[in-house]
Amino acid sequence: MSTKEAYKQKLEAELELANAQLEQLQAKSKISSAEAAMEFTKEIDDLEKNAHDAKTKLKEMEDADDTTWENIKDGADHAWNSLKTSVSNAAAKFKK
Repeated sequence: MSTKEAYKQKLEAELELANAQLEQLQAKSKISSAEAAMEFTKEIDDLEKNAHDAKTKLKEMEDADDTTWENIKDGADHAWNSLKTSVSNAAAKFKK
C-alpha cells in the first residue's frame, strides 16, 4: 500500500469518527433547552464547515497523482486538525 493510500484511509477513518460525533451533538441539541440549542447550533455549524473543508481536501488529494499529493497533504493536515479540534472542543463543552 502506498503512503498516499494509507494516509487517505487514515483521513477517511477520522472523518467517519468526526461525522459520528457531529451526529451525536445534533441529537443532543434536539433535546436541550432553547438557549443550549442555540449554542449547539453554532458549534454544529462550525463542525459542518470544518467537515466540508476536510472532505474537500481529501477529494483534492484523491485526485492528485503520486508526485503532487504531498503538496496537498499540508493543507489536508490543517483541515483535519481544525476538524479534530472543533470536535474535541464541542464534545468537551457539551459534556459539562
